[in-house]
Amino acid sequence: MIEVGIIGGAGYTAGELIRLLINHPQTNINFVYSTSNAGNKISKVHQDLIGSLNLEFTNTINPKVDVLFLCLGHGNSVKFLSANTFSENTKIIDLGNDFRLENDKVFEGKTFVYGLPELQKNDIKKANYIANPGCFATAIQLAILPLANKGLLGNDVHVNAVTGATGAGTSLSETTHYTWRDNNFSYYKPFTHQHLGEINQSVKQLQNNFSSDILFMPNRGNFSRGIFATVYTDFEGSIEEAKTIYQSFYSDAKFTFVSDEELHLKQVVNTNKCLIHLHKHNGKLLVTSIIDNLLKGASGQAIQNMNLMFGLEETTGLQLKATYF
Repeated sequence: MIEVGIIGGAGYTAGELIRLLINHPQTNINFVYSTSNAGNKISKVHQDLIGSLNLEFTNTINPKVDVLFLCLGHGNSVKFLSANTFSENTKIIDLGNDFRLENDKVFEGKTFVYGLPELQKNDIKKANYIANPGCFATAIQLAILPLANKGLLGNDVHVNAVTGATGAGTSLSETTHYTWRDNNFSYYKPFTHQHLGEINQSVKQLQNNFSSDILFMPNRGNFSRGIFATVYTDFEGSIEEAKTIYQSFYSDAKFTFVSDEELHLKQVVNTNKCLIHLHKHNGKLLVTSIIDNLLKGASGQAIQNMNLMFGLEETTGLQLKATYF
C-alpha cells in the first residue's frame, strides 16, 4: 500500500483528496495535517465522511510517507518544506502554485515537474516531485495545446471562463458570501490572472515562436463547482481538420475527450474528465473546455499524477460518475 500524508487538510482540495484516497485500492491515509484542527475528527470538518473515516487531524508529520500532498495556500508550500524534512524516498505533489513556473521548479535540490498528464505523461512517470496545474490553467491549456502542437497559434487567443465558488477556497471574503454570490455574476483579475504564467509556459513548450497574447477574462459563477471555458482564435482549416488535430492529440488521454455535441457543465461535475467541443465560424475556431475545478482542476489530477508516479493504471481510483440530475 502507498502511505499518504496530506498537509493543509481542512480545505476543499484536501477534502476531495481524502474522498478519493479512502476508495483508492492502493493507498492508505497515514496522516492529515492541520494545525488549526489538530485533535478533531476529520469528519467534523468534512462532514460527508461521517461513517467513512475515523481519523483525526494531527499537527505532527510522518517524514517517511511514500507520497505527500501539499494542499496549502499559494506561497505556503515553500515555507512548509523549508521548515520540515521528509525522506528522500517521499514523493511530493504540490497543489499550489509555488513550483509551476520554470524559474521556481528547483527547490532545495528538488526538481518539480509540471503535472499536466496530457502534455508530459512520460516526465511525470519518472518524477519524484510534481507541481499540479491550476484549475483555470488545466481547462484553458487542454483547449489550446493541440493547436500549439501543430504551430497553429498565430494570433491572439481570447478566453472567457467561469468558475464555481469553490475555486476561491474556504476562506471567506466579500465575494464568497452566499448573499453576494447567489444570483450574481462578476469578473475578476481581467487579463492578469496568475494562471497565465503556466499557460504561456506550456504553449511555448509546444510552439516556441508563439508571441501573441492570451487574453483571459476570469469570471465568478453562482454555482459551487466546475469551470466552463470558451476560447477562440483564428484558424484557417476546416472544422473536420480541427477535429482531427484534437482527436489525434488526445488519442492517448484517459480523461480528455472531444465531443461532437455542445457541452454543459453537469457532464463533468464530480468527475476527473475534461470535455472539449469545437465550432468554426468565419475564420475563428471556438473551443469549449469544461472540467470540475476540484477534481480535474486539482485533487483528481493530483491522484492521476500519483498513479503515474507509482506505475499504476492512470485511472485507478478515478472512475467517477457525474452528478447529472
